[in-house]
Amino acid sequence: MSVAKVIEIVASSEKNFDDAVQQGLAEAALTLRGISALEITNWTADVENNQIVRYKVTMHIAFKVEHHTTTP
Repeated sequence: MSVAKVIEIVASSEKNFDDAVQQGLAEAALTLRGISALEITNWTADVENNQIVRYKVTMHIAFKVEHHTTTP
């Protein structure tokens, strides 16, 4: 049986939405093992002077739950 855990993160980029997704995934991969999927749940942007200045994505990241056993 396989079980996954899902966390939600928000990532941003000054370049584009794709870069925000890549940055978020890279950051999550620093502390999570076994990432198996991600789902973008929200796309937003900050606007100044009628220009997008920051792209933001909210995403769910799924990773495999690992079971650790300890021996006495």
